[in-house]
This record gives sequence, structure tokens and C-alpha cells, in this order.
Amino acid sequence: MSADTASIQIVTVVGGGTMGNGIAHVCALSGREVRITDVSQDVLDGALQTISRNLDRQVKKEIIDEAGRVQALEQIQTTADLDAALEGSQLIIEAVPEKAEIKYDLFRRLDASAPDEAILASNTSSISITAIGAETARPGRVIGLHFMNPVPLMKLVEVIRGQATSDDVTRRVMESCAALGKTPVEVNDFPGFVSNRVLMPMINEAVFCLMEGVADRDGIDTVMQLGMAHPMGPLTLADLIGLDVCLDIMDVLHRGLGDSKYRPCPLLRRMVAAGHLGRKSGRGFYEY
Repeated sequence: MSADTASIQIVTVVGGGTMGNGIAHVCALSGREVRITDVSQDVLDGALQTISRNLDRQVKKEIIDEAGRVQALEQIQTTADLDAALEGSQLIIEAVPEKAEIKYDLFRRLDASAPDEAILASNTSSISITAIGAETARPGRVIGLHFMNPVPLMKLVEVIRGQATSDDVTRRVMESCAALGKTPVEVNDFPGFVSNRVLMPMINEAVFCLMEGVADRDGIDTVMQLGMAHPMGPLTLADLIGLDVCLDIMDVLHRGLGDSKYRPCPLLRRMVAAGHLGRKSGRGFYEY
């Protein structure tokens, strides 16, 4: 690891939800000093509880030992004060909801308050890094870091270069991801990147199959599990991801690429409108 990469020891995670607490977990476990910030102390308390439970699970599975669990928790601080969380931070990872305007507004705030030398990273799964970087005065230091859910288990990180992202920032981030025990893959800035450009149309097509009566939900999922060796069927996976998130990404693909093959299935749109979002709402294609 280069001297530059080794210097990235202070990481701020903006957003204490599922992705944010997972990113904080792996950063703390690798020995980084981690600050988690969110607008609500309740969210921050919940993030710490989730991290603690997940670390306990890793101890039980003998992935880490008790000393590693204690040390990781000691590496994490939480605060609802964004400016305090940014002070002295070297890598800032945004993990807020997948809405472009929310991210643009946050990056304007980060640009104004973060140290000049800090790298600003977005965990977006589909929104243009070039567009996010253009909201700042430091587009060369803006990059995408798309972790997969659940972050502690999934090895892949898509590292997305915006139009202006510098070679040095890309190199440092790639090396830092490898130091977290992840496998980084460098990807250029196109709608959906690689993961969701391939995955979401498959999920969307499964919803079309359901809507058109090609098979029922169990049949569609079973075909993909047993026939294609997928660990879970596309409709189960959609429920896990959140149908609203799936719809948002399909809309990004449809607008960004302008091809009718990315048109969101009307059934997907209708289910989101009804509030049937999957696991998080208790009902999606399945009931929970």
C-alpha cells in the first residue's frame, strides 16, 4: 500500500442506514477511525446497535475474535453535527437515499465544509458521478464507491470514475478498498454502472413475466434459482433491495440511456405507488 493510501485513516460516513452502517462496520474493522453522521441521533443509535449485532455474529462464526469486535466498536464515533464529523476527515462516503437532488444538495454542503484535501465519495447505485462532482468545486476529488448489500459480507465495490475524477484519487480509493478486504472494480460513469445496468433489467423483466401471467411468483423465482444457479430469485431479491429503489434505478436507466428496453414495468410502478416496497414495508411480491 502506498504512503498516500496509508494516510487515509479517518473516514466519515454520511448516513446511518443499512448501507451507511455496513460501510462504517468494514472501515472500523480494518482499523480506520470512523465517524457516522445523520440528522437523527435515533438513527445513529440504531446504526451502532446494528453494527454491534453484526460484529457479534462475526465473533460467533469465528470470522473475528472478541478483541477485534471491541476494537472495531472503539473506532466508531457518532454525531448529528455534520461539520464536526467532517473535521479532519480524509475520505467522506455519502450513503443517503438514492435521490439525485438529495445527493446534489449534500455534496454542495460537503464541498463547502470538508477539508480541501478530502476525497468525496458517493455510494450511489445509479446516479451520475460526473453530475454529482459538477455540484462541487473539486470534481477531480469526487468518485463513486458502490458497496454491495450486505456490506460486511459482499466482496465487491464498484469504483466509479466521473468525467473529472483524477487518476490519483482513483488509485488511492482502489487501494483503500482492497485494504478493507474488498475487491474493487473500476467502472466508467454510465447510468447504472455495471451491476445495476445488468441486474435491474433482469428484475424488471421478471416483473413483466409476473404481470403477463407467464408464471407465478414462485415459479419465476424457482426457474432463476435452480435453472441459473442464482442464490435467490429476482422477485425475492427485488423485495430485499426495495421495490422503490428498483424503480428509481430503472427510471435512471430509462432517462439516461433513452432505450425503451429500460422502461419500468407498470406493475412495479403500481406496487410502489401502493406502498408495497418489499421487506421494509412488510409486503412486496411476498409477505413478511
